[in-house]
Amino acid sequence: MAKVTHEFDLYGKHYVLETGELAKQATGAVLVKQGDSTVLVTAVVSKERKDYDFFPLTVDFIEKMYAVGRIPGGYLKREARPSEKATLTARMIDRPLRPSFPAGFRNEVQVVATSLVADQVNPVDTMCIMAASAAFTVGGVPFEGPLACVRIGRNPETGEFIVNPTYDERDASDLDLELAGSDSFISMLEASADEISEEDMLAAMAFGQEAIAAFCEEQKKFFEKFEQVNGPIQQREYVYDEPVPYVHDKVFAHYDEMSAALKDADKLSRIGKVELLKAAIKAEFTEEEQALYSREIPVELKSLEKHAMRCMVVETGERVDGRAADEIRPLMVKPDYLPLVHGSGLFQRGQTQVLSVCTLGMLNEWQRLDTIEPVDGKRYIHHYNFPPYCTGETGRMGSPKRREIGHGNLAERALLPVIPSEEEFPYTIRVVSEVMESNGSSSMASTCGSTLALMDAGVPLKRPVSGIAMGLIQEEGKTVVLSDIQGLEDFLGDMDFKVTGTERGITAMQMDNKATGLTPEILSQALHQAHEGRAFILKTMLDDIPAPREAPKDTAPQIITIQIPTDKIRDVIGSGGKVIRGIQDDTGATIDIQEDGNVFIAGTDGAAQDAAARIKAIVKVPEVGEEYTGRVVGIQPFGAFVELLPGKDGLLHISRVAQGRVDKVEDVLAIGDEVKVKVLEVDEKGKISLDRLDKPEVPGGSKGGHGDHHEPRGERRGERKPRRHPGDNGNAGSGRAPRRHHEG
Repeated sequence: MAKVTHEFDLYGKHYVLETGELAKQATGAVLVKQGDSTVLVTAVVSKERKDYDFFPLTVDFIEKMYAVGRIPGGYLKREARPSEKATLTARMIDRPLRPSFPAGFRNEVQVVATSLVADQVNPVDTMCIMAASAAFTVGGVPFEGPLACVRIGRNPETGEFIVNPTYDERDASDLDLELAGSDSFISMLEASADEISEEDMLAAMAFGQEAIAAFCEEQKKFFEKFEQVNGPIQQREYVYDEPVPYVHDKVFAHYDEMSAALKDADKLSRIGKVELLKAAIKAEFTEEEQALYSREIPVELKSLEKHAMRCMVVETGERVDGRAADEIRPLMVKPDYLPLVHGSGLFQRGQTQVLSVCTLGMLNEWQRLDTIEPVDGKRYIHHYNFPPYCTGETGRMGSPKRREIGHGNLAERALLPVIPSEEEFPYTIRVVSEVMESNGSSSMASTCGSTLALMDAGVPLKRPVSGIAMGLIQEEGKTVVLSDIQGLEDFLGDMDFKVTGTERGITAMQMDNKATGLTPEILSQALHQAHEGRAFILKTMLDDIPAPREAPKDTAPQIITIQIPTDKIRDVIGSGGKVIRGIQDDTGATIDIQEDGNVFIAGTDGAAQDAAARIKAIVKVPEVGEEYTGRVVGIQPFGAFVELLPGKDGLLHISRVAQGRVDKVEDVLAIGDEVKVKVLEVDEKGKISLDRLDKPEVPGGSKGGHGDHHEPRGERRGERKPRRHPGDNGNAGSGRAPRRHHEG
């Protein structure tokens, strides 16, 4: 195979598709570039068909730290488990590829996207889908391609849409919309938005569809170049699972019974009835037939259930639980569900129940991210857990699966636009959503539960957020859009379309679509129907908790922010951290000092206020005229040193320690005494002179017969004061001989 390269420019960005040089033993391999960012995407299809009743597709996105010139951290110094971003990128590649393969395709397929260069300007994720599509095509794999993915941003000032924006353009955008599909339909969608309207979102989706078509056209040019160099692409032949008419007819003869079994609002009861019916139908086949059609019978049973459910909706307008197409399941909202935790909320919709719990922490507890993207970390974190008991099953408990990571990220993006800035609310915020029961739309229940928990925790959200999952049934030429879909409608329907937002607009969306006939009119109907559903749910939530708490609970840390001069940071920290550790140990508060002088102090039961007062005392510079009650910390012949503030001493001169003349400071003051003083002077070097307030009378033995005050030299002309020498101790005339000294 000869090397083929296709370079092109679209929407102000430069791209390259290349094959024939790397990974030539793979079924297909394509190198894709945007700017200098480079990813190798390989596709391999197994030679033998697997004995599965599903399509075995695996997608991996491999982040290589050398792509950004870094050595991985940790003891091993090599890449280990994928980051959350890598998992989300793998899911994004998987979702448009999976429905593009023929029904009955059972050969194992693996797609591996390896980041080779990340230029920190152009993201590497969306272009992987175009490369995977090209790899399948040059490898002769049958699928509905070409496919492409684009990210759409928007300039909030001009309203202009941007295709595949750079990181800087994304930061300035009020929209982050990822679309994937073919030149004629959209199969996957992810979006984050700053409360934009349904009309603006529809316009962005229409623009994105045009951009996808342009990238698909460039792939066709790439394939033409490939065939000019390497000859026609040889289509590979695979054996599909084909329906057997005998099995199909025998199973579908029970259509009416399946329709009756499906009509049950209780999930577990309905599943039980359906499974009993499937077992009865299977028993009608002989043992030899069951062995012969071991794959075909389960496939036809699933197909019967799907057909009966879909026909029920389009023919009668009634769903399996008796609801109308736009009807929301019964709601239950309970904020402040748990004691002591910082915030909590229980949200239930039908048989889907989620408990969300909010925890507030210091800003230095933010999550640090070690990825190939130019992102350091985040201070709002959402985690979603889907334990096996929530569906009445047993299973492994451990690290989160891809689905849990994806659902948690969706709920996180849904709330992020309304989270206050760290200047407004200086906390790191973590919300954990525990799915207690699941019958569809658990990610949207997590969004609603998270709103309850955040409001209960006193987080001043800009506006509360609610979410809803929409569905679509296209059967026998009829189309029905469903609100608040349950698990069966998600699994057997044509679309899972999740929308979150506030009363002002959309904050996040996610869509997986299996229907090729998804027109702009259907999307518009789905978005506006979702708007009505979100408003209904939000009203129910606000009936129970109209606004966030005015302040965090007493169990949550109170965080105080103060600003100190940067040249005082060393004073607060102290030698080897001695001062700051002492404050934390004494008060129980946690202190985080930033390089710009911002100090964040967290604590409960007044600890933060105590620590803040001590820090302010350390950095405060006494001013002339201020009065203090200080402690004597040192005595010298010329006066006493008084500690005004921690680390701040001033000199109280001997002439000002009492009323009258004092010969020895110790006669009036002792170390540890508390005295009230006033600042007289602060010189340019920061030395402080003090005067004592409420001066006491000088003890009798200290007056020395020279009057009440020290007199400056020269004031009493003609009088010669006796010369004092060290050791005289004011004992002249007492009969005690003075100590010997040298006369000068």
